[in-house]
Amino acid sequence: MILTFTLVGIVLIGVLGFVGRRRPAADLAEWTVGGRRFGALTMWFLQAGEVFTTFTFLGMAGLAFSGGVAAMYALPYVPIAYVVLFFLAKRLWTMGKERGYLTQGDFLEDRYASRALGTLSAVLGVVFVLPYLQLQITGLGLIVRLVTGDTASGTLSMVAGSVLVVAFVLWAGLRGVAATSYFKDGIMLVALVVLIIAVPTHFAGGVGGVFRKIEQLHPEKLIVHSGANDHVWFLTSMLVSAIGVGLMTLPHSWPALMSARDPKVLRRNYTWMPVYELSLLLPMLIGFAAIIVVPKGSDPNGVLLTLSKDALPGWVTGVVVVAATATAMVPAAGILIGISSLVARNIVRVRSGRGQFWINHGTVVLASTLALVLGIFRPDLLANLLLLTYSGSVQLAPANLLGFLRKVPVGKGPVFAGLIAGEAVVVWLTFVDTHLVGTVNVGLVGLGVNVVVLALAAVLAPRRTSLVEAA
Repeated sequence: MILTFTLVGIVLIGVLGFVGRRRPAADLAEWTVGGRRFGALTMWFLQAGEVFTTFTFLGMAGLAFSGGVAAMYALPYVPIAYVVLFFLAKRLWTMGKERGYLTQGDFLEDRYASRALGTLSAVLGVVFVLPYLQLQITGLGLIVRLVTGDTASGTLSMVAGSVLVVAFVLWAGLRGVAATSYFKDGIMLVALVVLIIAVPTHFAGGVGGVFRKIEQLHPEKLIVHSGANDHVWFLTSMLVSAIGVGLMTLPHSWPALMSARDPKVLRRNYTWMPVYELSLLLPMLIGFAAIIVVPKGSDPNGVLLTLSKDALPGWVTGVVVVAATATAMVPAAGILIGISSLVARNIVRVRSGRGQFWINHGTVVLASTLALVLGIFRPDLLANLLLLTYSGSVQLAPANLLGFLRKVPVGKGPVFAGLIAGEAVVVWLTFVDTHLVGTVNVGLVGLGVNVVVLALAAVLAPRRTSLVEAA
């Protein structure tokens, strides 16, 4: 029954993606940013739902199960970032409209008058986000395997989901992502509300009972204690995440912002989205319930679905699985648009609009196929690179921030130097000397080096050309 629900859900998401656009997009701008015509409601689901991925739905519950209240670092950083974007979005949208930005690479290339910087930022964006794409596809298989116990069913779901995502992304572009986002957020919130009522009631008589039992049996889970998820990790991870989101360092966040009809739509949404993002607390509460039920050492990513099967009827669990499936497929579609647009606009540079379209669509097929094949046969191959998704991408924050200014105060040289130094530090601390900075988020360490190098280079090699100014 659950497998049937899952497959029907996958097909439904694909169908919704197709009807999002009844005819092929006329050009890359229409495909990537929906012609910059999205209103407040569509923008709400595109932007507010960006953080609700497979990691959020399953991973937040798992992090609460393994780390206790340390998982709550994820609650404040998104609202903080949206406060920053409330003030930055109008300027960024206006520049994008006037100068034709579709990607982060376009922005940096234009603001620093450097094709090389645009290309470098695009390459880094693809490298950091490709593992995130694989995570969504692998998560889709994990969801089905956990609830059916059948590896073959998980693989079938991965293949079916990937094919349908590629198909509706090629046909509808960002409009397809928007159409599926309505369904994804709606069913996800329904599933979470059902879970937050049923799971604590079934195992502990309610949410209050869950925390009373944790206080008796595992009081250490209710404080941020020493270890891998200590106070330093909590604060530095929250800070890095807030900087990354607030300064638009993840490439797949750009198409959604640029698709707005006008800046008023963005500012209206950023006023209320911090409240909506507090719903991240719901999967965390399921993770806390798992602390008193699931044996220590169990796979954290599976605790939400494990408790669902134990506390809910089979058909309701099927609805939860469809919600989890949507949190994999819809973000995967958005990531594909971000990756393919970077490749077509900033890496493989062709002059004709039709040529860009072909490169873009070919990248969608290639990236999704690569992520699917690796997800099936080598799910661990890109696992280490996933560690770089946020800590690596946040190194673009100084370049973005200076680019937002009306007059860019530094040239491309210092920005290059800082970016390369920051990335080198992150890679070293992630893969070579992993204990050098303890529990400090390596992205923050790299960002500190990045800023220092950029400042020194700007002082030692001041610009000789006039300042770049927005039109």
